[in-house]
Formats: sequence, structure tokens, C-alpha cells
Amino acid sequence: MPFPPAFLEELAARNPIEEVVGQYVQLTRKGANLFGLCPFHSEKTPSFSVAPEKQIYYCFGCHKGGGVINFIMEREGLDYPDAVRFLAKRAGMEVPEDASRAAGYRRQERLLSLCRDAARFFHERLLAPEGQAARAYLEQRGLSRRTVTRFGLGYSPDAWAQLLDAMTARGYEKQELLEAGLAVRSKKGGLYDRFRNRLMFPIIDIRGSVIGFGGRVMDDSTPKYLNSPETVIFNKRKNLFAMNIARKSRQGRIILTEGYMDAIALHQYGFDCAVASLGTSLTEEHAAMLARYTKQVVITYDGDAAGQNATQRAISMLERTGVQVRVLRMRGAKDPDEFLKKYGADRFRLLLEQSEDHVAYRLESLRQQFDLGRDDQRVAFLQQAAQLVGSLPGPVEREIYGARAAEMAGVTAEAMKLEADKARRQQLAREKKRREQRDLAPAYAAQPQDRSIRYDNVRSAMAEEGVLRQVLREPALFERCARELPEHFSSPLLARIFTLLRDRYEAGMTVSPGALEGVLQPEELRHLSAVVQRDEGLVSDQALDDCVARIEEEYQKAHVAGTGDLQAFRQRLLEKKGYGG
Repeated sequence: MPFPPAFLEELAARNPIEEVVGQYVQLTRKGANLFGLCPFHSEKTPSFSVAPEKQIYYCFGCHKGGGVINFIMEREGLDYPDAVRFLAKRAGMEVPEDASRAAGYRRQERLLSLCRDAARFFHERLLAPEGQAARAYLEQRGLSRRTVTRFGLGYSPDAWAQLLDAMTARGYEKQELLEAGLAVRSKKGGLYDRFRNRLMFPIIDIRGSVIGFGGRVMDDSTPKYLNSPETVIFNKRKNLFAMNIARKSRQGRIILTEGYMDAIALHQYGFDCAVASLGTSLTEEHAAMLARYTKQVVITYDGDAAGQNATQRAISMLERTGVQVRVLRMRGAKDPDEFLKKYGADRFRLLLEQSEDHVAYRLESLRQQFDLGRDDQRVAFLQQAAQLVGSLPGPVEREIYGARAAEMAGVTAEAMKLEADKARRQQLAREKKRREQRDLAPAYAAQPQDRSIRYDNVRSAMAEEGVLRQVLREPALFERCARELPEHFSSPLLARIFTLLRDRYEAGMTVSPGALEGVLQPEELRHLSAVVQRDEGLVSDQALDDCVARIEEEYQKAHVAGTGDLQAFRQRLLEKKGYGG
């Protein structure tokens, strides 16, 4: 069940989009709108627009858009109900919950409460006599008491049911421990603790809630690291260890590490921007999260084959989000934790400043795959290097990295340029063919940016967009539109939007794109934001009537044979009751 419309109206009124966005983006007024650097992709020229009157935002660069709820969903990584709760809390409002949603929400709250109490239990056990071995390990790893407390580290006793007994004594059900991934059912049907004799790392989401755990074994058992399973509150593909701290860092970058201990060590040495993935390679969701909070990511994976492969995969994913990607190469240490202990924070800071951009890293990694003392290997290297250099968007980049590849292989920069240009022409030809195969017609520019939304009749849809722009600027124009008008729209989405807005107008409610949050899907609201941000021209009866005439003309073409003279047709149309005369 959706939230009550009246509640959403008040929520939007108490959370003006310019105020909410202004907490994340520095905005400058230009006319009726506000502009700033987009928080969702890297840019130097502001293309991110906020329209206070319409209560929407839209980026002309990455085409993200929507209302205040959608902005919080994107920026904070929340789903729709949680974004509503986020804004309600900001405005001091209580959230009305229907029975099914309330039950699901209460279940999540119970599991979050259980994980919080489990984290406290593990931390207490670490400080108790039974945690002596775990404390000794942490001291040997050089972690201070302050760091241990800051990250809430703990210890799971070497027993089968200590956590289970402690949590049930606090009123939690055994089924809840199963659902939170803290207990496991045996083959005989009994329950026992999932984590036993392990150093415990609480996993905390960006809202500060404990959602799961990682546990490092304290003996020779396997696996060495054990993470919580997927639950209704924990998804390892969508969370990063220490992101709750790193998102607030002012260091201008995020350092991506392979493990918990590397991230924690970096924080202890003053680098509060370090995060680690949760027992899995970097995912698209991780990359998107990083891009929301920083414009530069420095990858510090191990230098072995597995680490290099993971780095290459991470580079590709991060590149697609628009962040600047750099790679840190460590010599004399296998990971950041070891490097910091050997050389200290100042040397690591210098290493960070000297980190390679991802193109230099990929060229060097490619060079290491070939024996450049052999002619056939040099040719193979140059062919692959040409593909990499040819894929770079700027001519200056291609010249610089082409010269570097030429120097590596001992050939002239001119020869390398010829190969790179050839590779680029081939890549462009392949891309052109892919576009043609995707049926990119000349009218594509008028199509929605979201490829899941398509216009079958672009001419009619442009007029339908015009109608929406007109009535959104002057809702009284709804009275000039016949009831059957949306039935003649060629775009089902635009027809639905028109009807939803008209219903709100007739009910005396706010008519704005932002008012449709929760009714439209995020991609639909993003498209509507793009529609209303286009050049609108003047609002007038004539402009509306021209758009309506085009819609009816296209409808007649599609449904009625022989419309006769166009001018006569338009005149008949404008004389119809409801359009004005």
C-alpha cells in the first residue's frame, strides 16, 4: 500500500527540494532555477539543476532527475519507504504505516536491534577474560584501544550457544537469530551460533545500523574469514565496510582496500576515507555507492595476480560511474597495513599523491605480460596497447599514453600513433554498428534518455510533452482539455502522467512532478523531470491548442482513414467543446 497522499503532500511541503539538495550540493541561482555540480557524476561545469517551483531536480549531463524523495534514494542509497522515513525524520513527522508495511518494517527493526545487541555482546566478550587471545592478536596487529572501540570490534566465544542464550534471554526469538544470520540450524534441527572463536567485525551501513558481521578465526579452522549470509537487512553487494565513516571524510577521495584490517589500519593512521568490500569482489552496486560520495577512488589491492585481476575489474566498473580512478603500487609491503607499520603515515601519504592514473597502471600491467626483448612479443604488446590508447576519449590523452607505450616497446611515437588511430577507427566503426543495430533512428534525440521508455510516435509524443509542460506551468489549462485527450496520446506513460496530474488538479491538490513520487517508478519520474526541464516557450491557450491539434492529427492518422485538409481539420478540432474556440 502506498503512503497516504495527504502525508506525502505535507512531507514535500516540509522538505523543500532546494533546502534538501542544498545540504549536499552548493547551489547558485540562475533565473528561476538553481545550479550546481552534479552529486551523481564527475563534472567541472555545473549541469545539475533544481527547480524549486516544480520541486524537481535534473542533471543535463547524466540525466538523473526526480523529486526530493528520489534525490534522497539516489544520494543516500535508500529504497523508497526508507527515503520517506529519512525525510519524515528530518521534518519531525510521524510516518503512517499500513499493516503489511508496518509488519515488514517492525521485522527489520527487530533484526537491526538484534544485530546491535549482538555487537555489544561480542565487544563485551572481547574485553572479558575469555577474549584475551583476541586482544593479544589485535595488539600484535598494532590496533589501539581507541580504534577497537571506534569500530566496535568484538569476540565470539569458543562455545556453541553463548550468543543464542544471551539473545534469547534478552527477549529475541530463535527464529530472529536465524533470520539475522547469527544462528545456524543443525541437521538434527537444533540451533547453534554461526560465529565461534572469531574476532568479530560489525558491518555498519551508511545510516549507522549494524546489519551483519565478519569474523576472523582465531585458530586453524576454515574458512579464515566468515561473513553473515544475505538477510533482509544485509546485502554484501550493496554495502562496504567502514563506508559509514568514509562517507563523511573531507580528504577528497576514497581508498578502496581488500580487507577489514587494511581499512581499519588506514583509519588508525589518519586516513578516514578507507573502505573494504565484504568478502566479495567490487560490484556495480559498490561502484555506484562510491560514486555518490566521492569523485576519486584510489585502489590499493594486493600486487599479486589475483589482486591485479581484481584491480582491472574494479577500474572498468568505476570508470563507468564517472569517478577518477587511480591505482596505488606498494613496494616493500604486500598491503597498506604492512606498509603503514614499516614506513608510517607520511610515506603512505606521499605514495597516495604519486598513485598512478588507471591508464598508466593498465599500460604497465600490460607490459608485464610480454617479453619485450622478442620482436613477436613487442608486436603483440603494441597491438593490445593500441586498443587501450585508441579507446581514450581525448587526443591529448592518446598522444601522451601512446608515446609512453611506444617508449616501452622501443618504437617511434609516430608508429604507435598510426596503430592507435587505426584501433580507434575500428572501435568507432563497431560502436556505430552497435548503434544502428539498436535501431537508433534520427528521432533518437527526441526519445527518452532511459532506453526502457520508448516513443512509438515521436511527433505525437513531442506534442504530448508540450501539453504536460503547459499544464504544469499553468494547471488551469486542464479545463481546456477534453476528457478523452489522454486516450489519444501515443505514449501510455505520458497519458498516465497527464491523468494523474489532472486528478490532482480536480482534487485541489498540488500539481507538480515531485507530487508523483511513489506513484511513478524512478525511471518514469526521471523522464518526466527531463521533459519539464526542456525549453518550454510561452504558456498560452494557442500553444496548448497547437499541441492538442497535433496529438489529434496523429491519432486520426493512426485510427481514422482520410483526415482531409489539415487546416480544416485543425479548425474543426478547435471548435470542439473543451478546447476553446
